[in-house]
Amino acid sequence: MASKLSFPFLCIFFFSLFAIPVFSHLHPNGLLDNNTSQSPFEFLKNMQGCHKGDKVKGIHDLKFYLSHFGYLNYQSNPNVTNPKEDNFDDELEEAIKSYQVFYHLNATGTLDAPTVSKMVKPRCGFPDKETHQHSDKTLHTVSHYQFFSGRPKWPKDKRHLTFAFGSRFPTRFMPHVVRAFSKWATASQYFTFSRAITYQSADIKISFARGSHGDGSPFDGRGGVLAHAFAPTDGRFHYDADESWVIGAVPNAYDIETLALHEIGHLLGLAHSEVENAIMWPTFTSGVTKGLNFDDVQGIRALYGN
Repeated sequence: MASKLSFPFLCIFFFSLFAIPVFSHLHPNGLLDNNTSQSPFEFLKNMQGCHKGDKVKGIHDLKFYLSHFGYLNYQSNPNVTNPKEDNFDDELEEAIKSYQVFYHLNATGTLDAPTVSKMVKPRCGFPDKETHQHSDKTLHTVSHYQFFSGRPKWPKDKRHLTFAFGSRFPTRFMPHVVRAFSKWATASQYFTFSRAITYQSADIKISFARGSHGDGSPFDGRGGVLAHAFAPTDGRFHYDADESWVIGAVPNAYDIETLALHEIGHLLGLAHSEVENAIMWPTFTSGVTKGLNFDDVQGIRALYGN
């Protein structure tokens, strides 16, 4: 990643090659609908037990999933002639091992039950590894927090950042996103935040979106990617409007502040952490709230020199 990312997933090539099944309910406000729909990650359950040498319908979707989140890149591999094939090859095995190491699973290279259980969990849309490599040599890692390649961050003369909400952002959620900014201000001992006068003038722009929404990183309906944000100094932060969003711990819904804390971490320059209790851990559980962890605080202070 250079000093500025063009979009959060870093895998346009794979959007053109594969298609994870999407089940999207376009309900009126997109925020508190209780209708159930199949998660776009559910197809992974049909792949359970697959291992190197198998040829099973749908493996190409598994390849897309791992590409999408930074573990696989057939585009740069000259030995791969057709990444759409449903072959469980050496590259896929190595990608699964890399995923298993990140999530503290046994690195079997097989799509076993514990691995599938992790993969189907709703999560942030940012990749865990932006380099699509099986080592972390290009990522700066201290403890378990991570920075983006090139360590993009806000310049020294931008210690005060402004934010604004899109015109359709529910007002009942705004104070809880504001509180997330306040928590990061305290944790960083570097930034202060305030509401911008206009949306256009804000350093950070927060909105709800669904499906393809113009940033090259479409949302996927209920139960898959919950939200995404961009590395410094882009400033865009999007919630998936097809999810059920609430304030606090409510069964079968996601806490607006918990996801704000996570995505603000990306906006400030933190990548995903390998510490499960950290707010920068990639996956989330409905009905659960989460706050900043010591690993998150260490990471932001290390990045900005505190």
